[in-house]
Amino acid sequence: MKKIMSYISFILLAAILGFPAPTSANEAIINTDYLNVRSGPGTNYEKIDQVNTGEVYTIVNEEDNWIEIEINDRTGWVTSEYITVSDKDSEKANSDASDTDSGMKNQDGDDELDNNNASKEITISTDNTQIRDEPSTNGDIIYFTSKDESFTVLSETEDWYEIENNEVSGYIHQNLLNDSQDSTTTGLRNKTIMLDAGHGGRDVGAIGASGSYEKTFTFQTTMELEKELKLLGANVILTRSVDEFISLGGRTSLSNVKDTDAFISIHYNSTPDLPQVSGIGTYYYHDQHKKLATEIQNGVIQTTDANDRGVAFENFHVIRQSFKPSILIELGFLSNEEEENLLKRNPYQKKIVAGILHGLQRYFND
Repeated sequence: MKKIMSYISFILLAAILGFPAPTSANEAIINTDYLNVRSGPGTNYEKIDQVNTGEVYTIVNEEDNWIEIEINDRTGWVTSEYITVSDKDSEKANSDASDTDSGMKNQDGDDELDNNNASKEITISTDNTQIRDEPSTNGDIIYFTSKDESFTVLSETEDWYEIENNEVSGYIHQNLLNDSQDSTTTGLRNKTIMLDAGHGGRDVGAIGASGSYEKTFTFQTTMELEKELKLLGANVILTRSVDEFISLGGRTSLSNVKDTDAFISIHYNSTPDLPQVSGIGTYYYHDQHKKLATEIQNGVIQTTDANDRGVAFENFHVIRQSFKPSILIELGFLSNEEEENLLKRNPYQKKIVAGILHGLQRYFND
């Protein structure tokens, strides 16, 4: 009886003092593609999954610069560098107030969007917000917005708006509309990037396990990278735009004549006598260019999870004779049959390009 009375007294005291009810967990909005999810708060922990731009996850815990999220019936850790934390309670309060003030019902009792989506206008608050070709993070990014750019909402599908203006029509994740942080991609706008697709023409470069040519892979990667850089507002110059031979001197001369902010020479490796060797490495010649090499190497390893061969000094002509910030990156071993097959796949090529972009963004934003 005493235990029951004590419990009743506690309940009454709680009611009098007004103990607050549990609050909803905050949410993490992912701001980049191919972000690694790890088993613990650090890059030394095992990678267990990947998340992409626009995806939203419940936050479980925070430690230093790492966020623990719920994903696929378990939890994992992501770096806070590429997420926006959304206050779920504030959003709900704002949503409830909006519903009270302007929510409407049609004759069948179904909820309607305020003021009818067909005439609803939205304005993007940050540069380089991503527009996709379908309402899914699996959709291709087809456009990056400018700050204060306006769109008409055509329809709403789950967490996505279908939007259009005079420039483009596509889909945007609703959570990105409330992202008040500057996008990490803004550092590439108006930068001039020279891309050097290694080899070409009669110079086929390294030969892969299946007889493939390095020049084919370097050109494929360069074309994809050029497309993404232009979408981010960069000016892109190519040392070659077709399968042709360009001398090493011609490549570096072009880089030195043009007012370039970065020179990136794309290559692939081969060691036929050691077919199990794999991985990605980045090289610099001038000490002041080591930072560019480091940022790009870290970015590509993050997105691909490839074997990290690190950053090193090398006496390659195209980086020795280039006086602008310049690096040469070896993006995999064609002599490794498994890695060669992986490099032939477009999704993996997109990961490589995303990593190079991340590295450039960090380099220019510092």
